[in-house]
Amino acid sequence: MTVIAVVLNWNNEPDTVECLESLVADGLPLAQVVLVDNASADGSGDRLHARFPDARYVQTEANLGYAGGNNAGVREALARGADWVLVLNNDTVVEPGMLRALVAAGESQPRAAAIAPKIVRFDEPTILWFDGGFFSRMRALGGHRGEGTRDRVPDLRSAERVSCLTGCCLLLRASVITPMTELFRSDFFLYAEDTELCVRLDRTGWELWYVPTARLRHKVPPYGAAPSARHIQLRDRNRRRLVRSHYGVLDRIRFRLWYYPTRVMLGIGYLVRGDLPRAQAILKGALER
Repeated sequence: MTVIAVVLNWNNEPDTVECLESLVADGLPLAQVVLVDNASADGSGDRLHARFPDARYVQTEANLGYAGGNNAGVREALARGADWVLVLNNDTVVEPGMLRALVAAGESQPRAAAIAPKIVRFDEPTILWFDGGFFSRMRALGGHRGEGTRDRVPDLRSAERVSCLTGCCLLLRASVITPMTELFRSDFFLYAEDTELCVRLDRTGWELWYVPTARLRHKVPPYGAAPSARHIQLRDRNRRRLVRSHYGVLDRIRFRLWYYPTRVMLGIGYLVRGDLPRAQAILKGALER
């Protein structure tokens, strides 16, 4: 049984180093790591390759976003004979035992296609960022349970089936994802591609599982940080693409009845505050196909 991790770097050498070292500390040899560089402009890809020569190195030659960059790494992992593929954000630090707990949960649940750990804030490890996920059909987005609340220590809860996971860390069953043309939809580029994958897996009868005994630390933005204009635009565009791909007529109507009024109100709010870039992002997200 072979686990191969995919770690994507883009102009972020320090975090990627810490992430890779934490994987090794948790027992995963560098020979079972695919390091993908998304055409970093700062030369960090070459330096990381030199620092971790035992890892398989993939250079995309262009910034393909989260979706395209990870797709390149997943293809390499599958070609190298992975039974399980771990897609892991480079701004994370694995806590001891995470991999073992995720794999054990996956092996015990034959219908599990994707498994995720508990994720806490890096700067405040006692505070939860992800305690299992849920899919909001009206909003066409995934949500995090427990975000901002205090972690249970120790957490003795059993693994459980959920309706959505975060792409920050996903252990994926190779036999399920191998037939896919692409794991994440490359046209999403960034944001909501993990939610779309979860919806797609659920629709085909596969299961999503959350393992609270597996822990990961994530370097997330400060409390209250507003999403960037780029984040707003891609998030809204991609949720609309998800709806077009997976919703029936009634669910599309429900989504539109929620989406368009809330976008108008958000856009007006940004304009009142003089935030033209975010107001424009609202408009672009609502119009881009």
